[in-house]
Amino acid sequence: MHEAPAPTAIDGAALADALLRLLRLKTPPVAMQMFAHADDMQAIERLRRPQGMVHTADQIVGQAARLGFTVGITADDLVGPQCSAVLGLSPRSEEWLRGEPMAGVWFATQEDSAAHQQAMTCAPYGRWQAMAASPLASGRLPAPNIVLVYANPAQMILLINGLQWSGYRKLEWGAVGESACADSWGRALATGEPSLSIPCFPERRYGGVADDELLLALSPADLAKAVAGVEQLARNGMRYPIPPYGVQMDVRAGMARSYGGKKV
Repeated sequence: MHEAPAPTAIDGAALADALLRLLRLKTPPVAMQMFAHADDMQAIERLRRPQGMVHTADQIVGQAARLGFTVGITADDLVGPQCSAVLGLSPRSEEWLRGEPMAGVWFATQEDSAAHQQAMTCAPYGRWQAMAASPLASGRLPAPNIVLVYANPAQMILLINGLQWSGYRKLEWGAVGESACADSWGRALATGEPSLSIPCFPERRYGGVADDELLLALSPADLAKAVAGVEQLARNGMRYPIPPYGVQMDVRAGMARSYGGKKV
């Protein structure tokens, strides 16, 4: 397990362009940067603040992904600690760990609700005071900690294949269920590991996530590695969209191209 990713300067426009070109993403990738001091966030160009409104973290990411905004928040701008604790902007208090508001709503018993809270992966508390999200292509966040990529399953598996093109390792994830942002940006900020999630009910209801979208959160370095891998896979003939071969066709010709070492 890696440590939480440090902010990294990247050519966000080039990476975003490559992702849109190679995978035809419907939703532009989003950069997320954490700030040790809220005042530092204020220096970001064209930064929007909620201005007295209360949001979920899903909405902040959604404004960047769906509307192209650059938005900055502190814990005071979020609806409660269920959002801010995942980002490390508030502590995992005893009250938070009990998860009483979820008992009987999302989980059958108080014990189930508390077990869910314990299972969530959250960024470490005390390191950061603020978070900003912005389209990766805008370049407004100079050194994002992680990048969020929304993609359908076919696009996502090719992105993961690209990440595994060189220096292969098996990637494993979990599903906390409700509060799935803990599986994506929470886990990626806490561990530095690429983190895949099935976006949950609030992400879809409040964050604008589409029915067919999965979410991968990963460090800028891992994203660059994945894009390079997808470029190579495309040269080898593994491209998006993946054309159906036909469930009754003789498979030998197609398999020879995909698995026989022949580049297309």
